[in-house]
Amino acid sequence: MITSAHNPKLKLIRSLANRAKERKEAGLFFIEGVRLVEEALDSNFQIDFVLYSSEASNKAQKVIGRIIAEGIDAEEVNGSVFRTISETETSQGLLAVVHLLPAKPEIDLKDNLILIPDQIRDPGNLGTLLRSAVAAGVQQVIIPPETTDPFGPKVLRSGMGAHFKLKITSMTWEEIAQKLNGFVVFLAAADGELVYWQANFRQPMAIIIGGEADGAGTQAMNLANHKLNIPMNGKIESLNAGVAGSVILFEVLRQRSVS
Repeated sequence: MITSAHNPKLKLIRSLANRAKERKEAGLFFIEGVRLVEEALDSNFQIDFVLYSSEASNKAQKVIGRIIAEGIDAEEVNGSVFRTISETETSQGLLAVVHLLPAKPEIDLKDNLILIPDQIRDPGNLGTLLRSAVAAGVQQVIIPPETTDPFGPKVLRSGMGAHFKLKITSMTWEEIAQKLNGFVVFLAAADGELVYWQANFRQPMAIIIGGEADGAGTQAMNLANHKLNIPMNGKIESLNAGVAGSVILFEVLRQRSVS
């Protein structure tokens, strides 16, 4: 049992929790809670190791049994020590350190629905977008510069397992422009000329959702073929990025579900 807060594995987890640079350099991220660990176990992500509290919940104990049976490195941690690395108020006593997927997988042109969250800095909004992306059938999410790290703890919690069902790739705008050759690019914008439900979403396409404060950046605007707007009652000026993106994504799903 791990009883020291200075244990190397605990130090690693703290570094992964606090710094995107550490996650990138180590090629690792960490997840906490029964649901996320189960999603990781059922995915093609490789789990490096698992830590579980001596006070782990009954749900966590069942998953721990599976982890041990699969031969994954797992160690028990003293309950009070585990709480020093937990990112949740009410911990289930289970976390895992997981390998990141390859940094730049190729976009397959058979993938005809791509989401680009540009300058999204709120972890909750990005996690919401990733969940909606899975539900709407997005095949790939491209993360441009200035968007928060999708593998940060708050984004992972908000995504509730979406990370394990999507291709998530970080790219520069030059790489994005090259990779989206052959795609129609839509940008959500308050001054958009096209009401979102009037767009043709049945073609190979990418959707750019801009940030909460200032919207999409110049490079995203230059890449867009069409700007979409979401009509709203005059009593409110805008929706947050997570909601706006979800509204458009489910219109894509609706159009593609209608024969």
